[in-house]
Parts: sequence; C-alpha cells; structure tokens
Amino acid sequence: MDFGKRFSFGKNEKLKGKVTFEALFSEGKSISAFPLKLIYLKTDVPQDTPFKVGVVAPKKKFKSAVKRNRIKRLLRESYRLNKHLLFNNVEGNFAFLFLYLGNKMPNAEEVNKAVVMLMSTFLKKQSNEKTNT
Repeated sequence: MDFGKRFSFGKNEKLKGKVTFEALFSEGKSISAFPLKLIYLKTDVPQDTPFKVGVVAPKKKFKSAVKRNRIKRLLRESYRLNKHLLFNNVEGNFAFLFLYLGNKMPNAEEVNKAVVMLMSTFLKKQSNEKTNT
C-alpha cells in the first residue's frame, strides 16, 4: 500500500446502509473508554477494505448541528490517524461504530487518547478470541 494513501479515510471505508447499522446495534459487541464507545461486528461479506467505520454524536446532548459535526470530524480524524494500529493485526472484515458519550465538547487530544485505547482493547479481545477458538 502506498504510504501517502495509508492515512486516508476514503468512501470505501465509510459505514453505510441501514441493515449494517441495525445489525451493529442488535448483534454487535461493545467496548467503552470514556467519552467514547466502540461497537463492532465481524462481517462475512467480502469487502475491499477490512474495516467499515461510522461515527455518531447524539442529537439529544448536542442540539447544534455544528457541534455534532465537529465531534464527528474529530472522531473520523482520530480514526484516520490511528487506523494503522488495526491493519495487519486483525484477520477478517469488521464494521465499527464510534459513539460519543460525553456531555461536553471534546478536544482532539482526549478523543485521540480514547480512540487509541479502544483500538488496543479491541486488538486484545481479538487476539484472545483467536487463541480460545
């Protein structure tokens, strides 16, 4: 993979489709690292990328669309910069959903720290599941 493209977050990595979102909420497993929650689900459908990622900021806590969009931008950026932790370390295809749980506007540093913690916890869980099966 080209070094310049490694840090991109393209169209093919975005989580889309009502069916996938519903499956994530009904069957997905979750990990929390305040102020974020990661819901993930292993998908059987062959994809062009191993991870499909979605981000959510609650309308109930953040009425302003500007604030919600800022949170989602921070989440996507943090994933984009740290996704190299996941690639080459996980087998299979996954759907990820990052949920923001906090009540106040986050800064980039705390979001980044939480995303890294979620990804490392996810990797530990996957390696444990792989050794147990």
